Amino acid sequence: MPENSWTENNHSSELDPLSSLLSEWSEDDFESDFFFQGLEGRRRKAALALTLIWGGTITLHLLSWGYWLVFGLTALLGIQAIRVLVARPIRVPKLLQGENPADFPFVSLLVAAKNEEAVIQNLVRMLCNLDYPQERCELWVINDHSTDKTPILLDQLAAEYDQLNVFHRDANATGGKSGALNQVLPLIKGDVIGVFDADAHVTQDLLRRVLPIFNQSRVGAVQVRKAIANGRLNFWTKGQMAEMALDSYFQNQRTAIGGIGELRGNGQFVRRAALERCGGWNEQTITDDLDLTIRLHLDRWDIRFLEFPAVDEEGVISTLSLWHQRSRWAEGGYQRYLDYWRLIASNRLGLSKTIDLFSFLIIQYLLPTAAIPDCLMALLRSRLPLYSPITGLALTLSFIAMFTGLRRIQRDQPLTIGSLFLNVLQTVRGVLYMMHWMVVMSATTARMSVRPKRLKWVKTVHQGTGKESFEF
Repeated sequence: MPENSWTENNHSSELDPLSSLLSEWSEDDFESDFFFQGLEGRRRKAALALTLIWGGTITLHLLSWGYWLVFGLTALLGIQAIRVLVARPIRVPKLLQGENPADFPFVSLLVAAKNEEAVIQNLVRMLCNLDYPQERCELWVINDHSTDKTPILLDQLAAEYDQLNVFHRDANATGGKSGALNQVLPLIKGDVIGVFDADAHVTQDLLRRVLPIFNQSRVGAVQVRKAIANGRLNFWTKGQMAEMALDSYFQNQRTAIGGIGELRGNGQFVRRAALERCGGWNEQTITDDLDLTIRLHLDRWDIRFLEFPAVDEEGVISTLSLWHQRSRWAEGGYQRYLDYWRLIASNRLGLSKTIDLFSFLIIQYLLPTAAIPDCLMALLRSRLPLYSPITGLALTLSFIAMFTGLRRIQRDQPLTIGSLFLNVLQTVRGVLYMMHWMVVMSATTARMSVRPKRLKWVKTVHQGTGKESFEF
């Protein structure tokens, strides 16, 4: 395929579009009390899941062969972990070159902004000055009824940049970020849609790096690596920096073995045809990126990952802010399994993706949820926790992945004894930091089981600090 060619959607039609399937499924489930697809339905399914996890853990403690079952599961997860560790990342296509604008796909960049006066000007100027033909790129900023100076600043910028389109939502608009993005979807012209948070900072060549990946017809989306702009500020931001390195490593390795690539909201690019087949952004979820991840994979699209360049964003700087943010991530991530469990169980993802999904479901969600009953039973019976082998495997895998991920993103750093020692310290601190996930996940699954979630615009407050070079 020529370097500058552009592949339109020729997605296999052996499956019905997911949007139509979900529509039929929702109508059927509306009639069923147990499978009702509203927020109350999620609460009931979350309660059932929590009961099964706690009950299953207690039962395994009481069975003589419970430990053998856990050892067997650990062995299977270990095989999958080895596959992840030894995989070679997918090669990234060359930088998109050319002078003729017709050779470039049309790109629409979207930003949903609510009270972002501290950062919105820098972002708009940055995205309007990317190294990409201006006639082939448009920027849409959706002002979701901001009460600060964001609307005024956007109107001023619109007069300065022709490619900037500002859409003002009224106070009665619903759907949060997903609703804001859906509202402008009929108005945009792009073949590929990029979504950014208001605090994003990107390199000028980002579009030329991302778009060649879409030449592969089954690629429905690309996620750019996220980095923490204020990563040296305190323990929490340093932990988030290591966490992003861990995520980067797993994204690369999982996609390399035909597993699940995931969207992260900021710096995500989606093929418009794939988005429309999936029914747009889901307005009944609190994490639109994680929900869209599952929808795309269920519709047999692949999600690729771009390690360089990264998109910088502000990390949260306080314990309370981290708790609120990660609780939302935990709930949104868990929500998607409750919403789409029947489609996942039907192997619509394909064998490789299903195995990968269940492996990380166990480590990321089920293991932290089962930790409380496991520890309580271990204390009562004066023995080690039942899931110690899986916990040990998860910690070992996380340490190796975080260390390797840090080495990869710091590839320009000389390989010396000192640099390796520093990476080890960063990894140890990062793994300790990641222990918060056990508490967050346990609390979130319990809360989801007893209290329905009220959907609302939930965002991290951006201060416009952390990376002095943010100013364009």
